[in-house]
Amino acid sequence: MLSGFTRRRTLGMLAATALTPLAATARGIDPGQALRALLDRSEAADAALDPLRAARIGTGPGGPLFVDPLGDDYARSLHANKRSDLDALAAIDRGALGAVDRIAYDVFDYRTRQTLALFDSGLFEVQLRAPLNPSFGLHVEFPDFLSGGSSRYASASDYADALTRIEGFVGYLDSVVARLKQGLAEGYVQPWVLVTNVLAQLDAMLALPIEDSPFWSGIKRMPAAIPPAEQARITAAFRAAITGKVMPAYRAWAVYLRETYLPRATEAPGLWAMKDGAALYAWDLARHTTTQRSADDIHALGLAEVARIRGEMEGVRAKVGFQGDLKAFFEHIRTDPQYYCKTPAELLARFKAIEAKIWPGIPRLFHDRPKAPFEVRPLPALGDQRGTGYYRPGPPDGVSPGILYFNMSMLGTRPIPTLETLTLHEGIPGHHFQLTLAIENADLPPLLRHGQATAYTEGWGLYAESLGPELGMFGDPMQWFGHLDMEMLRAVRLVVDTGLHALRWSRQAAIDYMLANTSMAPRDVAVEIDRYIAYPGQACAYKIGERMFRQLREDAAKALGSGFDVRDYHHQVLATGALPMDVLEAKIRAWIASGGGR
Repeated sequence: MLSGFTRRRTLGMLAATALTPLAATARGIDPGQALRALLDRSEAADAALDPLRAARIGTGPGGPLFVDPLGDDYARSLHANKRSDLDALAAIDRGALGAVDRIAYDVFDYRTRQTLALFDSGLFEVQLRAPLNPSFGLHVEFPDFLSGGSSRYASASDYADALTRIEGFVGYLDSVVARLKQGLAEGYVQPWVLVTNVLAQLDAMLALPIEDSPFWSGIKRMPAAIPPAEQARITAAFRAAITGKVMPAYRAWAVYLRETYLPRATEAPGLWAMKDGAALYAWDLARHTTTQRSADDIHALGLAEVARIRGEMEGVRAKVGFQGDLKAFFEHIRTDPQYYCKTPAELLARFKAIEAKIWPGIPRLFHDRPKAPFEVRPLPALGDQRGTGYYRPGPPDGVSPGILYFNMSMLGTRPIPTLETLTLHEGIPGHHFQLTLAIENADLPPLLRHGQATAYTEGWGLYAESLGPELGMFGDPMQWFGHLDMEMLRAVRLVVDTGLHALRWSRQAAIDYMLANTSMAPRDVAVEIDRYIAYPGQACAYKIGERMFRQLREDAAKALGSGFDVRDYHHQVLATGALPMDVLEAKIRAWIASGGGR
């Protein structure tokens, strides 16, 4: 679907030196200025359509405070914006741009064509009719937004803005029900497991006392500078909005799901079973991996990686003297209390100790480190259906922390042997470096500072895990086994994601395969599998991206010989933000050809 952006074309574009006199230069406009102006216009248009993201990344106020992404107006505006963007980009002479601007050009071209492919194929409308996502749905993301660092509560006007956003969110909840009804009528039906998981989240929210609701979090930290009478007015307004609008909308959605949608939900968990689902999965794979690899190819890669990693696991099992096969060793790790923290405080203390252990080795591998600090915090409410956790960067001020939100529920499923690897991936030097260094780089256009490319982002996280030995980690055999266990998880993902969505696996078959090849607890395995059902293709990006980072490093070391410095390589990789893998490869191969260096 994205055939216009092949590797050959990308490499050729970056290597090209001939100048083509296009409209921007013909009019005497500097191509770099023309590109930056286009990127700024596009970013402003994107911010107007996604004000929550704009608030998170600090692009500032000025537009609407909430936009319903399921509305017809949103779809029309997004489509028109991207068509206009592509037309404007064609008028800029890429060959006359500087190095960073050429990369920005390529990324912008790639992402714009990708979005337009979604519209041109009709798949955007398919997505609208299947909006249930317990992992990343707005019904869980918006409460996180209100309760996290992205929502400011410094003045009465900030509270007024929050109330306006809440009003818009209530409209979104109504839109979800309307889109689900439309999907049922037209044959777009989602699987029962997504319905039951969303229902569990809605029921959990409805059961919370108002004072414990994430919608109430701003009231808990009301600034003393706001006069008492104004505080009372704001508090009453929030109480009325939550009890009179938000909770009734959640309740109406839950009633519809339970009484109408769930009885008609599909048993099969994969996209293959949904109308137009096979085409949507192909697009999802291309979007997340930023490659054209087929589901069959990715499945075969996963099987090969699983076999390789199992061999390494067997070596560790033998080294620690465990009597029994690998299946028994997995069960030993799942059930032995020595491998689990007893309290959230103990778990947080372990994270802090691991962070302190990592930092001394960073100068050996990196020229750069973020200004912003790194923190670990408990995952907010509704976390049980959202996996182990996730990283959220702070705003670009370099003061607010980047935060790993970690699921502190059911500590008996959070094995200590995986904590070093998890910190490397989510924190240092993983997502905290990759995301925050880009955000803090004011010389980059917003497209590169705040860009998303799953294979790059998650591939870097997995590559960062592999740096553990170079950073003095994994000295204990069980921590090394934990590293292998997490790498195995990413290999298994290649198998089960494609199995579920293309090869017609059942949910139970996917669960059984993951239990047979990792030490994860059965409950966590079920949560993982349900995440893949909710977010097709995303799980395949980790290994695809990591293999590219590793291959490019090996190629650079071989080509540059004694002139290779891994710190230079990491600087080149991280200096321009998250890139599609073809664009990253083109950049690094051009850097190698130029002789390396910082």
